[in-house]
Amino acid sequence: MKHRWWVLMLLGLLMGLFFYFDLGRFISLEMLKKQHEALQQAYHAQPVWFIACYAATYIVMAGLSLPGALIMTLAGGAIFGLWVGLPVVLISATIGATLALWVARYVLRDAVQRRFGDRLEPINQGLERDGAFYLLTLRVAPVLPFFLLNLLMALTTIRSTTFFWASLVGMLAGTAVYVNAGTQLATIHHPSDILSPTLMVSLFLLAFFPWLARWGIELIKTRRLYARWTKPRQFDRNLVVIGAGAAGLVSAYVAAATRAKVTLIESHKMGGDCLNVGCVPSKALIRSANFLKQIQNVAALGFAQASIDYDFAAVMARVQRVIKTVEPHDSAARYTQLGVEVLQGTARITSPWSVEVNGQTLTTRAIVIATGARPLVPDIPGLERVPHYTSDTIWSLTARPQQLIVLGGGPIGCELAQAFARLGCQVTQVVRGDCLPREDEDAVMLVKAALQADGINLLTQTEALRCETENGMHALIIRGKDTGEIRLPLDALLCAVGRVPRTEGFGLEALGIPISSKHAIETNAWLQTIYPNIVACGDVAGPYQFTHIAAHQAWYASVNALFGELRRFKVDYSVIPWTTFTEPEVARVGLSENDAKARGVAYEVTRFNLADLDRAIADEAAHGFVKVLTVPGKDRILGVCIVSAHASDLLAEFVLAMKHGLGLNKILGTIHTYPTWSEANKYAAAEWRRAHVPQWLLQWVEKYHARKRGREYQ
Repeated sequence: MKHRWWVLMLLGLLMGLFFYFDLGRFISLEMLKKQHEALQQAYHAQPVWFIACYAATYIVMAGLSLPGALIMTLAGGAIFGLWVGLPVVLISATIGATLALWVARYVLRDAVQRRFGDRLEPINQGLERDGAFYLLTLRVAPVLPFFLLNLLMALTTIRSTTFFWASLVGMLAGTAVYVNAGTQLATIHHPSDILSPTLMVSLFLLAFFPWLARWGIELIKTRRLYARWTKPRQFDRNLVVIGAGAAGLVSAYVAAATRAKVTLIESHKMGGDCLNVGCVPSKALIRSANFLKQIQNVAALGFAQASIDYDFAAVMARVQRVIKTVEPHDSAARYTQLGVEVLQGTARITSPWSVEVNGQTLTTRAIVIATGARPLVPDIPGLERVPHYTSDTIWSLTARPQQLIVLGGGPIGCELAQAFARLGCQVTQVVRGDCLPREDEDAVMLVKAALQADGINLLTQTEALRCETENGMHALIIRGKDTGEIRLPLDALLCAVGRVPRTEGFGLEALGIPISSKHAIETNAWLQTIYPNIVACGDVAGPYQFTHIAAHQAWYASVNALFGELRRFKVDYSVIPWTTFTEPEVARVGLSENDAKARGVAYEVTRFNLADLDRAIADEAAHGFVKVLTVPGKDRILGVCIVSAHASDLLAEFVLAMKHGLGLNKILGTIHTYPTWSEANKYAAAEWRRAHVPQWLLQWVEKYHARKRGREYQ
């Protein structure tokens, strides 16, 4: 930081000297005309030395963002002529601009990224993808002064090499115009004489040529892709949706609501993973497990004792009953009533406009792929010889496993480990790294403490090596970070180490649709694949594997598939909430502290501890916190993490605030019912406000009150 200040002071000194001694008077149109012949004579006498001095002067002026670049460009044409002047000026200007980029980047970028990193993130992503095109456009069309453009680019993450060659190419046309004008120096009375309206329009058209060329290339590539296939003259349907999980159901619903003819194809069960093996059954199990935990802690509520008998099989039967109760919401009958044709069978895409199912070929204008994800089964030697389950198959249990090992420390692993522990299983949780790796340490510590309080043997930084079976007894062999091999006996092994998108068996390979390194279908910002009329959404597309994000994406997928020729919509990922349903729950939206540090985003932390919340005290649940990250000195919310009972419900207010640009002051000014858990949000806002009341105002108010009491302030 000290070095940056020295550089900044040196730059300020050089600029100050330039203006103090009015050195700009030597770089003016009048001076150039007066000294034209003398400069040409000096050039012809020692051409190499003169070009070197000229280039060095130009580079320094451009690097320091000093005025006079236009006159220097005219001088290049007037002294060297067009064919020598153009390369000399162009290369000098590009080197000078790159030097200005480096200087500004060294002095300013880190500070700007720390303070405004979240706002610059979309810009940085756009420049990473299309930086050369943006810069070419701005260089060719002189909308922004070049010194200002250099400064703005320095504050982003555009690469220096990209900046250099895009500047070199982008400045070619404009530089040629001015250098050529310099060869006719006698006819120029003012720099504005050079740019006629016709020339300005030509430069603007030239600026957009790279974008038009790129669009044309993409259009040709797309047409070549489609040329492999025979397009039907007419179509049976407007949309075919493959997969009836959250993403597929919403896609079909939107299509039917807009009076499109839509077919929904599901190979297994309507409702997908969330209804049948994911969100619904897991939350039903957690509810039963939490009730059992409450019975065990009745002393805290003033009861001497309480006991309960329960049947594990009955608890699992209740889980299935809950699924059956919710099932009609996602049933084929309901969607048929809504106007959706529902087909049971395995779909295969046979061309960009046709899908085969049950021996029938359906022609369609567009296709939505919403095939979801499946649990990842780790490659552990001997796993097939022990009773092992995934989050999809664990619901088939009817007898309680006495010794359960859970592999994985993500949300699914933590939720199910705690639930089964509360139902009386001896649970060992084996985690390769640490629990909940996407959350901040303060949240993770509370969850780990809760897991261990429920009797879970939590082993982090531990690797599963192999499974063994001897004399009908099963075991998992593990190795910790600081330990040798340890043998863990087991009755059941639950694999909860992640989920992999389902991309196999749908014909994607034949169409050449790319799959990413994370096994998801590659899509653009509009969820389109390389075929614009084939879109993907939900877990199969990523980047988030949440039911609510799948439903969110589905609106964009279906609208873009149906109306993309008229208007397309980029998916909005600006405010993404999620919750881990352990006890306490961990609910988050926006940036975490880890995220902010990794991205270089400056932030302040405001925390309200739930030990001070009246309703939490009354409910015997006064533990956890509300943590809010804000822009330094402002109430704009960057992110929120809530660790508590009802955290998932409390988060909604912050999600709404972030989505609509409301700050903490607005939350503070909103009436919250007393006594409720939602008051925690208001108290967190109050903590922020208390920390940001101006001290001068408090001192003035104190004096005011003292005078009102009739004595002078002391």
